[in-house]
Amino acid sequence: MIVEQYFEDYAIGSSRESFGRTITETDFVVHAGHTGDFFPHHMDADWCATQDIGQRIAHGTLVFSVGIGLTASTINPHAMSTGYDRLRFVRPVHIGDTIRTITRIAEKRDHPKRASHGVVVEAVDIRNQRDETVLACEHLYLVARRDG
Repeated sequence: MIVEQYFEDYAIGSSRESFGRTITETDFVVHAGHTGDFFPHHMDADWCATQDIGQRIAHGTLVFSVGIGLTASTINPHAMSTGYDRLRFVRPVHIGDTIRTITRIAEKRDHPKRASHGVVVEAVDIRNQRDETVLACEHLYLVARRDG
């Protein structure tokens, strides 16, 4: 769905929440294949059972990519993602955990070089089924001004 929003249309504090998605063993295997990260923390259940973690933990980049993907429900032709800042893996995610993503517009500021655009900062909070934050970051958007 296309939703047109200009810089002026974003309101500090506005938020949205995704549906949940359960992380599966298939997610672990496919992500390991894509990234080449086959460390035992993610892939070896027997080894993990001998460690303090007790069970396999999801790749942080898997949690990030699925969590961000859950927010991809609209296209804004006036905005472009310029990246993510302050990314933190707060708690482990395991096979069978269900994650959802809550986003909130945290900041708006002028772009330092493009007067025709502004920067919108969206706080991203990925939570598990116990409502615990498992990943947090900031998503930065370059957004056109209405009269830019």
